[in-house]
Amino acid sequence: MNCQTASRRESGPAYSIVCNECGKDLKLIHQYKNNGYNIVLDVNSGSVHVVDDLVYDAIAYMVDNQLEKADQSVAYEALKENFSDRNLSEIKDLFEIVEEIYELKDKGMLFTEDIYEKSIDAFKNRETVVKALCLHIAHDCNLKCKYCFAEEGEYHGRRALMSYEVGKKALDFLVSHSGNRVNLEVDFFGGEPLMNWQVVKDLVAYGRSLEKPHHKKFRFTLTTNGVLLNDEMIAFANREMANIVLSIDGRKEINDRMRPLAGGQGSYDLILPKFKKVAESRNQTNYYVRGTFTHFNKDFAADVCHLADLSFQQISVEPVVAPESADYALVESDLPELLAEYDRLAVEMIKRYQEGRGFNFFHFMIDLEGGPCVYKRLSGCGSGTEYLAVTPWGDLYPCHQFVGQEDFLMGNVEDGITRTEVREQFKTCNVYSKEKCKNCFAKFYCSGGCAANSYNFHGNIHDAYDLGCELQRKRVECAIMIKAALAGEDTK
Repeated sequence: MNCQTASRRESGPAYSIVCNECGKDLKLIHQYKNNGYNIVLDVNSGSVHVVDDLVYDAIAYMVDNQLEKADQSVAYEALKENFSDRNLSEIKDLFEIVEEIYELKDKGMLFTEDIYEKSIDAFKNRETVVKALCLHIAHDCNLKCKYCFAEEGEYHGRRALMSYEVGKKALDFLVSHSGNRVNLEVDFFGGEPLMNWQVVKDLVAYGRSLEKPHHKKFRFTLTTNGVLLNDEMIAFANREMANIVLSIDGRKEINDRMRPLAGGQGSYDLILPKFKKVAESRNQTNYYVRGTFTHFNKDFAADVCHLADLSFQQISVEPVVAPESADYALVESDLPELLAEYDRLAVEMIKRYQEGRGFNFFHFMIDLEGGPCVYKRLSGCGSGTEYLAVTPWGDLYPCHQFVGQEDFLMGNVEDGITRTEVREQFKTCNVYSKEKCKNCFAKFYCSGGCAANSYNFHGNIHDAYDLGCELQRKRVECAIMIKAALAGEDTK
């Protein structure tokens, strides 16, 4: 169909040009102002433009008046008439500005059409291979975190430790279902995986023994609360683990409120020295200190900065996901404070970078040049297809957050995937299957968000967790603004 007539549809401050006949999204431009920067994001190409006030307003006027397909001279005359109240020097600059806008358009950097939707049929019908497993090495934990989705490691079931035999079968399953893929990932997860440390070590050794004969390479990672962490474990992890996630929520009072030991004592003083040793021993790379913020610490930027002040350089502090009935849950009325807090954090990060005290914040790390492949942009983590979770007794689930929900049981490590209909359901889960994603400017950065969050709040993996979407959009805006600010620093 040739889309001749179009109208504007808004999604927050994003402008979508939509065909009046077929409803197809033709263009998507997102404009916003942050920390003194005027930013224009061409969503479909990923191009980012930092512009002055006149260019910013000119692009907005063109979008509002559907001038992106008009001849350059027509656009110029319309803009000139609309901007007649501007001062003379600005009007003289206007022709050059229109030329630059059309040059960007011709280069595929502005007003671009969707470059991914044509791939969606091939994406849905693709043959999938498994490339990553989350091994639930221990369904048990020595902390009683109040927000734990895993019910202190039980996952709606029973406490158990994975045996070496089940773990071996899981690695064999991964190798046999990975096709021609060479690089495979295995995350040792819990509960608390250090409660089953010998099996962790034995499975790493077994995985290494599979690499050469099967032409594979394992990338092992570990997520730990640090209670049992010791020097021997740190040394082993530094040899064998590509990444370590260290769970701590930030300030002592915040961490100890939500992450107490089984006896009710705080965990901060116990784990902090160990985590600092891990970070230093890994040269401040290939790890994350990972926290969760809740309704009780909506000033979470203070927790991020606290961790940075302790010399941690790889930091992730993420919003809790919980039903509104929980006293610690984030709710819609919290949004203004949370969005402002991300802005404050972004400004503080720029300041620290300028002072030579920079650090990485996971949710502000986006790649504006290469970015993930098209499949990742469309579907995200690959849960239920490329990425699976394995229980201590060998059951397979789409990811760790679905473990224990029998509707999503996919099979087991001995028989493989026996309920292929679950996999097929996840294969069709992408940014074009979700109405809330289709015209969202952040869709190619979050890839539709978390399927588990969507299911838990809406009973459907093809929906989206609304509060999380609002936070994600703000994080993308902040991340792009930081890139703009630091690019300016690099040119000085």
